[in-house]
Amino acid sequence: MSDHTLGDAPIQPKYREQMNHLARLLDGYFNGDAKGHAREVGFVMMIFDFNEQGRCNYISNANRGDVVTLLKEQLKRFEGQPEQQGNS
Repeated sequence: MSDHTLGDAPIQPKYREQMNHLARLLDGYFNGDAKGHAREVGFVMMIFDFNEQGRCNYISNANRGDVVTLLKEQLKRFEGQPEQQGNS
């Protein structure tokens, strides 16, 4: 288990290069050359190892406060949905 609480540590070194590369690709794909407030699409990427509790690597092109609001709202949606079953 990590000395950090969930989300307060930097991206793990084994994922840093890959996550930064994917973030640049996503931002470029959705926003082209637009930067800052000129961008129209935000994203959040979170990855975790299935067998490591308490650790999630996070990267986004959005303001952290906006992402916190997004995640809270999304969690409320998930919690309000009936249990889903099936294969996809």
